[in-house]
Amino acid sequence: MLHLTAGRIGSLLTRRGVMALTSSNVRMASHGHHEVQQADLSLPMYWDRIDIPLPDKAYKHDLSAAEKSLKQKEQGPWTQLSKEEKLALYRLMFKSTYAEMKVPSHEWKTVVAGMLIFIGITGLIVIWQSHYVYPATPHTFDPEWKAKQVQRMLDMRINPIEGFASQWDYEKKQWK
Repeated sequence: MLHLTAGRIGSLLTRRGVMALTSSNVRMASHGHHEVQQADLSLPMYWDRIDIPLPDKAYKHDLSAAEKSLKQKEQGPWTQLSKEEKLALYRLMFKSTYAEMKVPSHEWKTVVAGMLIFIGITGLIVIWQSHYVYPATPHTFDPEWKAKQVQRMLDMRINPIEGFASQWDYEKKQWK
């Protein structure tokens, strides 16, 4: 028994060692058609979120020559910058403004439409099952049958002390 356990642990460690040697930051697709680059989440990332006003890094990190000169001009007094230059500097740092982030999305319409489609398809399945799958309603559910059954139970005086027959007045022939 101990030999089997040691063998299993050895094969597990061997597999882990091989996996550690062969794994890298680039994973291959199952058929070798393309490579998928995994994001390193330990590095600073840009997020456009209302609750986090200052992201970890700027929106644009590859700057053109005009943008680099604008960044150099930023180091000087801001009174010399025009309104357009200030907006361009803002767009280098952030993708969207608070007003643009707060614009409501219409995703709820898609969610509601999906739910209604799902409910509609489910309703059609239930109707189809009730028509073709389920058997017909038994005759014991008919109101006439139920009335006969109640009369039979009263005639037999079923549980006359505290039960069904105790609620029937046998002289007046009506419920108490």
